[in-house]
Amino acid sequence: MATSRTTGGTRGLTVLTYLESRKNLAGSACGVAGLALTLAGVAGAYWPVVVAGLYGAGALIAPPERTAPPPFDPREELGVLREDFGRLRGYVDGVELPSGPSGPGEALAELLELYGALLEPGWVAEVLAADPEAVHAVSRAVRQDVPESVDAYNRTRWWSRMAPGGESPERHLERQLGLLREEAQRVTAGLHEVEARRQQTHTTYLEERGRS
Repeated sequence: MATSRTTGGTRGLTVLTYLESRKNLAGSACGVAGLALTLAGVAGAYWPVVVAGLYGAGALIAPPERTAPPPFDPREELGVLREDFGRLRGYVDGVELPSGPSGPGEALAELLELYGALLEPGWVAEVLAADPEAVHAVSRAVRQDVPESVDAYNRTRWWSRMAPGGESPERHLERQLGLLREEAQRVTAGLHEVEARRQQTHTTYLEERGRS
């Protein structure tokens, strides 16, 4: 019995949905036009065919129903990205990197500190979440660029020990981290510019309100 009631309720919703659809509304409008032709004596004895045909034609030419895209909350994406960033930190902690000033270890620590500041829950992360391109850049760096750079260094270092010669893997890692830091700084500068424009807009608003 419960299944029967559920099926009946679903059918009722389907019928109601169709009655409110664009196809039914357009077909009904054309059908009303057919009735008008019948009352005017144009359709004659074939008026049911004319009305049905016009209804069908209206339903066919009506635009399809538009399904709204599902809403996505960028803050949820940042939450997942923070978890991935935590895993990245754990992975990096297990890799032996040369320490010291201007070394890859120090460069990586500074880069991770910058990512961490951007992803820290608060108003900075809210500004980041409002810029999909910035979120994509940070996500790509955290999930792909940084781990691939560190992994390539870790593997190449082993080969270098077995067959010395050529440019050191530390040098390659330093260059890669330098490029990633430049990208992160561009992202930070872009977000700062957004905030500066917002502040300027508010200043202009207050000035105009004062003059009025």
